[in-house]
Amino acid sequence: MIPALGLAIGILIGVLVQPDVPIWLLPYLPIAVVAALDAVFGGVRAVLDGIFDDKVFVVSFLSNVLVAAFIVFLGDQLGVGSQLSTGIVVVLGVRIFSNVASIRRHLFKA
Repeated sequence: MIPALGLAIGILIGVLVQPDVPIWLLPYLPIAVVAALDAVFGGVRAVLDGIFDDKVFVVSFLSNVLVAAFIVFLGDQLGVGSQLSTGIVVVLGVRIFSNVASIRRHLFKA
């Protein structure tokens, strides 16, 4: 439940603090959030499967965010940033829905 608790605490801090995001970071923020959600749902799934490892979770979380941001940066440099952003959202979205389906099966046995 560490990933879900971390997500809840992060959302609460974000709502209460309402940080200002620099303009140059705005194209990368949505992709970073989707990548982070992929890692969080993967962590919840791992907990339910009984194979959760905190080191793997942290590395997965950080690497997902960094790789997704790098791909968007590379796309911006090549002039195809929006297409690569869409591709990342689709791929990570499929992974998120797959993890959510597995979580649903664990929780509701359906």
